[in-house]
Amino acid sequence: MRLPVSQARLRPGIIELAQGYPAAGALPVAAWAQAVAGGLREYGSDALMYGHPTGPGPLLRWLCDRLGAADGRVIRPGEVFVTAGASHALELVASLVLRPGDAVLVDSPTYHLALRVLADHARLVPAPADEHGLLPDETAKLLDALRAKGVRVPLLYLVPTYNNPTGGCLPQQRRLALVRLARRRGLLLVEDDTYRELAYDAPAPRSLYGLAEAGEVIRLGSFAKTVAPGIRLGFLCATEEFVARLADRGYVDSGGGVNHTNAVAMGWFGGTGAYDEHLGRVRERYRYRRDSLVRAVAEHLPAARFAVPAGGWFLWLRLSGVDTGALLPVAERHGVGYLPGARCFLPGAAGPAQEYLRLSFSMVAPELFAEGIRRLAAAVVEAQSVRSGV
Repeated sequence: MRLPVSQARLRPGIIELAQGYPAAGALPVAAWAQAVAGGLREYGSDALMYGHPTGPGPLLRWLCDRLGAADGRVIRPGEVFVTAGASHALELVASLVLRPGDAVLVDSPTYHLALRVLADHARLVPAPADEHGLLPDETAKLLDALRAKGVRVPLLYLVPTYNNPTGGCLPQQRRLALVRLARRRGLLLVEDDTYRELAYDAPAPRSLYGLAEAGEVIRLGSFAKTVAPGIRLGFLCATEEFVARLADRGYVDSGGGVNHTNAVAMGWFGGTGAYDEHLGRVRERYRYRRDSLVRAVAEHLPAARFAVPAGGWFLWLRLSGVDTGALLPVAERHGVGYLPGARCFLPGAAGPAQEYLRLSFSMVAPELFAEGIRRLAAAVVEAQSVRSGV
């Protein structure tokens, strides 16, 4: 029996618009082979040795230059820790910051699998938000109310740039207000910046990390969306003190830097300009897919309400009066899959979470979008007919 190689699975007869996976053709197979070979050529046996605790120098230097240029500030190598992806970075932050009995504020809606990571460490509380994202003033009131009850609330997690699932960006004034809230209340902001480089219409807004003072924000990044998830490579930006605490952990002392050989290859990939060439192609590919899915929804599901995302991988739809969780098995019988929106909310979050759904335009071939949305529209008609007894 042949054992599976990857998580990517296409169910026969289903147009899979649920999965946030890259398009197979967007993965840089040949270019990554050259990056690995280039790293081995340039650094020899050091590329296969136990790695430097915070990450190999070539990758740290390239990251600092790139992130610093985007944020208009100096980022030092001591502020960066290379991780095995953004989820690993979030787990590291949670393990150092959170204690039993803590509460964590989370944006609503937000990345549903991050909720699982954080729930391993603390009780999760939805922060107030509207269609434009998190509401800083209302969040401050919630934070004060929780702390008045003796609840320790050390951090808030959010995806402010090309949010998963909504694709939206937190407005600049709210970013500034949120940073001020963190400063005044001693609240650590954990900024998941995974989709920043997948910007299609204009440069991404400045990160919270770039707006804040030291110690107010920890920024999580990943190469899963821009390069490939299989290389298991990401990073976090924090104070030098926090990075030093990570580097001093037992598993790093025992095993060295995380995913060292791939990190060396990524340093070569970035430093030679190959990453920027690849990123330009990837942006064009996903911009075209976004536009194709938007046209398909507008034509075949006109009742859906949505905003066109300026970046990321997702289209966030609202179907008024439709329970998208109950609709899913009907949609799958019609041959289309999606992520029900309620999975991206915590219980108690404000608003009709059950009316939303997330469509991914990253993996499926764009010529299938129109058929997929026709199938979804047919499922909606069937579900509404059954409900009305027609």
